[in-house]
Amino acid sequence: MNWIYWSLLSALFAGATAVLAKAGVAGVDSNLATAIRTSVILVFSWMVAWVTAPPAALRHVTSRGWIFLVLSGLATGLSWLCYFRALQLGEASRVAPVDKLSVVFVILFSALFLGERLTVARGAGGLLIMAGAIILAVE
Repeated sequence: MNWIYWSLLSALFAGATAVLAKAGVAGVDSNLATAIRTSVILVFSWMVAWVTAPPAALRHVTSRGWIFLVLSGLATGLSWLCYFRALQLGEASRVAPVDKLSVVFVILFSALFLGERLTVARGAGGLLIMAGAIILAVE
């Protein structure tokens, strides 16, 4: 399977995540809910890593790799804390589209920091995503 299939599966699971998280966060502190979810992800991801990659592969992660993976982990944690709080306060069908504005930030950040090309199609797509998020959030 190529990247598009994995991306579609990611979107499917992310959609399920929003609905399941909204149901799970009811009556629970959003930070505690995030910690529970993160603990499950931690165990699950290490299980998958140990099955699919030899333990020796850990030695091949460069210091640069470690720095960026740790920073990515911190950004993910902050994103999840904010996302769960938003779910606690708002409707999942409105929170999730606003959260998907992350796509617009990825387009901008990848152009600025990774040197990826910002094309007319990517710009137009980003604007459409932004418009869709705004329409769904303010309905």
